[in-house]
Amino acid sequence: MHKLFTQAQLEAIADALGHTSEGLTGGEIQHLLASSKMTDPSSITKRIRIYNAFVESQNTKKNRTHILEFIRLAMDPARYSREPGRYEPMRALLNQGLAFAGLFVDETGNLNEAKTVQTLPEAQRRARDLKADLEGRGVHPDVLEFCRSELVVDNYFHAVQEAVKSVADKMRSRTGLTNDGATLVDRVLGGNPPLLAINSNISQSERSEQSGFANLVRGTFGMFRNPTAHEPRIKWEITKEDAEDLLTIVSLIHRRIDKAHMPPRV
Repeated sequence: MHKLFTQAQLEAIADALGHTSEGLTGGEIQHLLASSKMTDPSSITKRIRIYNAFVESQNTKKNRTHILEFIRLAMDPARYSREPGRYEPMRALLNQGLAFAGLFVDETGNLNEAKTVQTLPEAQRRARDLKADLEGRGVHPDVLEFCRSELVVDNYFHAVQEAVKSVADKMRSRTGLTNDGATLVDRVLGGNPPLLAINSNISQSERSEQSGFANLVRGTFGMFRNPTAHEPRIKWEITKEDAEDLLTIVSLIHRRIDKAHMPPRV
């Protein structure tokens, strides 16, 4: 039989699910509490509302079954099909809270067991170490912001994945396009002339460099982009050293895009 959640664990989980900007809406909380058969304390702040509902359920039922059901329902990827951008930030915050209870939610929305955090969040220490090492390498500032504890709570994959997403965001911002993945790379870095050129694009050598850079960005996207949240990814445990190397590559891409110019279109 699984032990019950402690008060501190329930507070951490409720704080994540009821986060002001990244968490559930009031209407979603109402629906999920009803669906998981828990009493709704209603008219209070989101975090306290969820926390009180969890405490009442666990104290009454003497188990955490309904709380786990609430989490499963809340983290069903299909629920966010119209707002896919909400899913990963919420999952990252929730996993930081769940780490104290030895649990985490994977990308398919399933709850899994993990190493329990015993004292201060291990993820915070890992994030600080990662950021310090990357600062020592002089990586691009747009990459450093993804060295956050909520992104490395289960492994370093999410920090790298979010950093890669920032490359696509920058390319869209520079060009006004709305594409993603390989299509975005082809439209921005391909063509003659490309929308964004990393050199004068005159000689064969320069055109080869442009093509090679496009292949680098395309390959990086292919490794880490998963545009539909309900599609599971292969379980890939990335070490701190791997993350540093990969984020350094992302830093290089950011710098080249920053320096790229838009050739005149004939």
